[in-house]
Amino acid sequence: MVSRIIGIDPGLTRCGIGIVTAGASRRVSFEHVEVLTSAADTPLPERIHRIGASIERLLDGEKPAGIALERVFAQDNVASVMGVAQISGVVMYLAEERGIPVSLYTPNEVKAQVTGYGAADKAQVTAMVTRLLGLAAPPKPADAADALALAITHAWHLGRGGAASRMERFDSRSQAPAGETPAQRAWREAESKLGRRRGARS
Repeated sequence: MVSRIIGIDPGLTRCGIGIVTAGASRRVSFEHVEVLTSAADTPLPERIHRIGASIERLLDGEKPAGIALERVFAQDNVASVMGVAQISGVVMYLAEERGIPVSLYTPNEVKAQVTGYGAADKAQVTAMVTRLLGLAAPPKPADAADALALAITHAWHLGRGGAASRMERFDSRSQAPAGETPAQRAWREAESKLGRRRGARS
């Protein structure tokens, strides 16, 4: 069975969209890639609508088996995180409306899956995406390669018999996602520690 997977590297200035089809034996094929943009000097509602309308256009074609979305993580650059979170919310809303499952992946998890090394740099990720998909040239900018890497990661996850959505699978005793990977666990623990530190300062 062939599955169509959409990978989304969310962002307000640049939002990477990568689409692959997945077959048997971890074989993935390139279908589409683009980077959606919005100008920083445009009013925020207009920027969100511009990106959202483009994503909606892509989702209204052939229904994908799932969407792989990069997990938002708090950083020092609050403005950047806000843009990522806003577009992530738009993606989740549009996907839920259409009954498309969404799965979240950390950047380190994607790097580990695609390159075998969780601390790989963007050049290494781009090189492996180019190789895995048999592309004639590397996808640019980096947001395009990251989106395709997300799609590949989720395609392989489904190929191993993974659930189509991991967003709401929790262990009631630990409040941790059931079957989470070490990378996901470390990410969740870091977010939890950051939250406790902020609470202590308030």
